[in-house]
Amino acid sequence: GFAGAGTPAIVKQAGVTRGALYHHFSDKKELFKAIVEDDCRAVARQIDRQRKGKSGTLTALKRGADAFISAMAEEGRTRIILIEAPAVLGQAGVVAIEERHARGLLRSALSTAMESGALDNLPLVPLTELMSAMFDSASLNIENGARRKEVLTVVHRIIDGLAGNTGVS
Repeated sequence: GFAGAGTPAIVKQAGVTRGALYHHFSDKKELFKAIVEDDCRAVARQIDRQRKGKSGTLTALKRGADAFISAMAEEGRTRIILIEAPAVLGQAGVVAIEERHARGLLRSALSTAMESGALDNLPLVPLTELMSAMFDSASLNIENGARRKEVLTVVHRIIDGLAGNTGVS
């Protein structure tokens, strides 16, 4: 974790000098922020690839959810982005990074889905925040042993519910 990783170990693992590290990053926190940014960028790329050609549809939202959860399952990513980053960078710092990447894609996808009529019209900001929290929670639950298929079934059902497609009469 962040607290346990000292700069001597970091430079040794990276094969660089301490001076080279500090040439690029003012401190360990700045290096960590760059790692979080890179991981968030990778998550967004995976989401973007999965939802291609389905813009404005429930299928795009479900594919995006699946891609987010799959991307977060990469070794260490859930811990870095969802546990360590808020502790090190603060919640506002993490939200700013996520806004440039996956959260920004989510906001755009929700807006497009509402404009196309695929989703009921709801206030965009709280909808984005709550959907993002659901995806984060889904990733954490899977990380802690929940069955991925069951979690995705629930996530998809919630997305259907936002469109009024609950399957319940």
